Amino acid sequence: MTDAPVQRPSSIEPAAATELAEASGPPAAYDVVIVGAGPAGLSAALNLARARRRVLVLDGNRPRNAATLVSHGFMTRDGIPPHELRRLAREELAAYPEVEFQLATVTAIDRADPGFAIEARGVNASPDRTVTAAVVLIASGLRETLPAVPSIRSFYGMGLFSCIECDGYEHSDRPLALIGETSDLASRALLIAQWSHNLVVFTNGVARIGDAQEALLASRGVRVERRVIADVVGERGVVSGVLLADGETIAVDGGFVRPRWDAALDYVGSLGLDIDGWGLLETDAEGRTSEAGVYAAGDSTAPGPQQLIVAAGAGARTAAAINRDLIGIPRG
Repeated sequence: MTDAPVQRPSSIEPAAATELAEASGPPAAYDVVIVGAGPAGLSAALNLARARRRVLVLDGNRPRNAATLVSHGFMTRDGIPPHELRRLAREELAAYPEVEFQLATVTAIDRADPGFAIEARGVNASPDRTVTAAVVLIASGLRETLPAVPSIRSFYGMGLFSCIECDGYEHSDRPLALIGETSDLASRALLIAQWSHNLVVFTNGVARIGDAQEALLASRGVRVERRVIADVVGERGVVSGVLLADGETIAVDGGFVRPRWDAALDYVGSLGLDIDGWGLLETDAEGRTSEAGVYAAGDSTAPGPQQLIVAAGAGARTAAAINRDLIGIPRG
């Protein structure tokens, strides 16, 4: 993923909604194929089912938050394990005959007449599929790469976290680490300082933090440590310190890591979708991409809080736009 500033489009003007409603040729097998069964995809599926749309949800069963034991900030479900939230959502969808769910990894999406042809490879003994749909909703989220620190993954989701808004409260007023190598590390440190004024930012000798940024962080009680990291230390998922390459260990009580994220969009390469400087899909306010009939919702579309409730809301909003566009209601 390109580590570059995000440049959002002022507006995206795909073909008119009537292009979807007036498409010629035999009807597609589904009104909507949704790629990804995280909160954005499941929320969209529910709302589209309630709009009486024929929906197929394809999911590769590799959620990014698989290592997370509990999630926070989702109204009425604060503290629920992410896998339990997905189970409840799928259980609700099962009541709607309009929705079909299959474990499968989408390998290609191409234009068809009309709509799109979607190819998927089955997982967990599920069969391969090739289907057609009038429109496609990309809700496959992000793929993350953690800094190359030997033991970091063994602490991820237990002692180290990536979502500050999700897990900051539980770490209030504790000595914390922030480990990362990206250009936005200073801004993430400022956010963590809302919860703890005892924070050390570890750049691992890579991340770029300028003198002005370091001075601003210091004014908030945040220290920048530029030496190379040897490892994270602790026991049974509980972080006790960060071991530097020169042998010094800096004691901390957990913290955060900034992975590199990419949207893993190889399967839509033929569609020519507009991508921003972070490798994320550019959309308008309702989830329309630069190509008519292709929509996106959730973490693959924009920087910002990567909270389950935010993704679910985006899925619902985009579902409403899809339904209106399929009807042919003019925008504006």
